[in-house]
Amino acid sequence: MTESYQTHEYDVVVIGAGGAGLRAAIEASRNGAKTAIITKSLLGKAHTVMAEGGCAASLQNADPRDGWKVHFHDTMKGSKWLADWRMAEIHAKEAPDRVRELEQWGAVFDRTDKQLINQRNFGGHTFPRLAHVGDSTGLEIIRTLQERGIHEGIDIFMEYTVRHLTKSGDRVTGCVAYTRVEGSFHAFSAKTVILATGGITRCWSVCSGSWEYTGDGHALALWAGAELRDMEFVQFHPTGMVWPPSVRGILVTEGVRGEGGRLTNNENKRFMFDYVPEMFMGDHAETIEEADQWVEEVVSGKLATVRRPPELLTRDVVAKAIKAEVEAGRGSPHGGAFLDISHRGEEAIKKKLPSMYHQFMELAEVDITKDPMEVGPTAHYVMGGIRVNASTQETTVPGLYACGEAASGLHGANRLGGNSLSDLITFGKRAGEYAAKSSKSLEQPILDESEIQSAIKQMLSPLENQNGENPGQIYDEMRDMMQQKVGIIRQKDELEEAIEELNSFKQRAMKSSSGTSRTYNSGWHQALDLRNMVDVSVACTLAALTREESRGGHTRQDMPEPEDDYWGKHINIIWMENDEVKIRQEEVEPMSGELQSVIAEVKDMIAKRAEEQGGSA
Repeated sequence: MTESYQTHEYDVVVIGAGGAGLRAAIEASRNGAKTAIITKSLLGKAHTVMAEGGCAASLQNADPRDGWKVHFHDTMKGSKWLADWRMAEIHAKEAPDRVRELEQWGAVFDRTDKQLINQRNFGGHTFPRLAHVGDSTGLEIIRTLQERGIHEGIDIFMEYTVRHLTKSGDRVTGCVAYTRVEGSFHAFSAKTVILATGGITRCWSVCSGSWEYTGDGHALALWAGAELRDMEFVQFHPTGMVWPPSVRGILVTEGVRGEGGRLTNNENKRFMFDYVPEMFMGDHAETIEEADQWVEEVVSGKLATVRRPPELLTRDVVAKAIKAEVEAGRGSPHGGAFLDISHRGEEAIKKKLPSMYHQFMELAEVDITKDPMEVGPTAHYVMGGIRVNASTQETTVPGLYACGEAASGLHGANRLGGNSLSDLITFGKRAGEYAAKSSKSLEQPILDESEIQSAIKQMLSPLENQNGENPGQIYDEMRDMMQQKVGIIRQKDELEEAIEELNSFKQRAMKSSSGTSRTYNSGWHQALDLRNMVDVSVACTLAALTREESRGGHTRQDMPEPEDDYWGKHINIIWMENDEVKIRQEEVEPMSGELQSVIAEVKDMIAKRAEEQGGSA
């Protein structure tokens, strides 16, 4: 028996409506392509909104010493030198133009006294570099892109979930989706497809991501024959809410620390001074007095001439330090640390951090102008993702592109705060541009009826399974297991156990039963989400097991030191073969001589700066 479905034809189909997807769709349409956006949720409900602190770009408004070279250096250093250096160069050079473009399109950034876009400090950045709108930067970017997109003639399909990418030979030809409200089916013929589906953090039980973040794009790419890279590198944001339980994992912007927030343990000690890695010595304050002087300079609007507080170390360092304090018995009452910004005063806090003030007041009944917040690590971002060409954002499958968090390469082993928003607009623009240009030379694909019916049959299977488990039970158990065994600290035996358990979860997921209704059936949606989550979780776990060292967002308790001779020069590549996740290593391509000179130049500048400040590089 065949199922009915509706067909649609487009030059470019963008899957995902966050910052990357919107920017890609805008650029595709501007290049003359008939463009559609398919979004799993509602327009405006994007994880881009959670990027509160700012958008990293070397505008040089806060410090004239900044520039693309310093931003490139900081990104590569933060990535532990595993980032795709071509992507890091493009990003550093083009991000300022993308931010100014947003301003031209109506984005209202905070201003300096000279009415330039203001920029704040963030962990891992040498100079103040984050263009911001209070602590609602991502929200303003989404608002601006949506407003712009409306005028580009883009068709938008909301509450549609894509479950299959169609292919003709090696080339992607479109996708098959179902509507989440009534369960009708839709086939999209597309000359090119862009995956902008965001991340995978819903695979962990403590995460900042909402229900949509189930790795749809990563799984679609795998199933279509594309490759993933760097999947072991998952960023646990240092500061998520830990209390009350109903809001556990909700993000506390790094902007709190960028505005002078202090991390303390239950002994009222600023513990981050004890956790500065050797590679960052000289970059950060060594005494509380020096750290407080830095805050005073930032508050007064002067150029920071002293080293930054250790609260502004890279996210992986801060997250692991908080976890270490908790394990040593020095944590806050609910298993985190204290983050205090009250010394900045009520007026400054409400002006600079209005969202954080309301978030804690409404969700936790904590007045952050008077009392400290309780915060702890939360699964927040995956540095790994779909492997793409640095310039075009095309994947290893012709006709399939990826951008934003779904793609990989820019961040290597660890992402710097603020680089996510500039990543979205820089590579979203490129993905849309090259997908549209490619589509101009192609005929409209004719979809294979049997392939569409096969995809629909797979989508319907949870509704037809009899006496299977409730998918919600499997969902909760699997996320708890990932949190426990593939979380912020990992070790070999637990990773091996996780692989075995994931194989079991996959069998259970395929047999789960969600009832028979297609209308408003959240159990059906969850049963289907489980299938991507299992394969993506296997990819992360296998990569973590294979990388026998600690680096960036990947920490092995049994192998705590970086192993530069091999793992400092190799990355993990994931693909799928006969429904099995496979892995291999590839050597990192040596950086061009020109960019090596740029790195040396910036290192020399930073060393001289540290010497002037009385420290060491």
